[in-house]
Amino acid sequence: MSPEVEAYRLLVADVYELAGLSRTRSEATARTHGHTAARWHVLSVLSEERLTVAAAARRLGLARQSVQRVVNDLLATGHLDAVPNPTDRRAPLVGVTDDGRDLLTRLFAESAQERRRMLSATGVGVAELETARATLRRLVEGLRDDTAS
Repeated sequence: MSPEVEAYRLLVADVYELAGLSRTRSEATARTHGHTAARWHVLSVLSEERLTVAAAARRLGLARQSVQRVVNDLLATGHLDAVPNPTDRRAPLVGVTDDGRDLLTRLFAESAQERRRMLSATGVGVAELETARATLRRLVEGLRDDTAS
């Protein structure tokens, strides 16, 4: 195996491990507010812009059906709303309501305190995080471009 492929394989394994550990912490934080990490993730993705459920699922790397169940729950609680999609009347555009933004604000504030503590303990700074993110974004775009062809 080439050194590049091995380094990539190990990076992906570390990303999965980091995501799992982060998800466990997020689940605990969300639970204190009567929600789940899945609801938090869907709210977060939809807070940037209105999307169809399928588009939100793609962003999250999840099956559309599982995201649809979470969206239905959040619509029922008033944290999301749906508006007609001018390009596809069967797939409404879903977005975050004021109540949903308030919940996100509370969740992010609570998790920020814990994440600052964790980052301080690791000694990882902004520059390192930005470099890591830029690398990951290049890899994401490369994989996205490769699967589109």
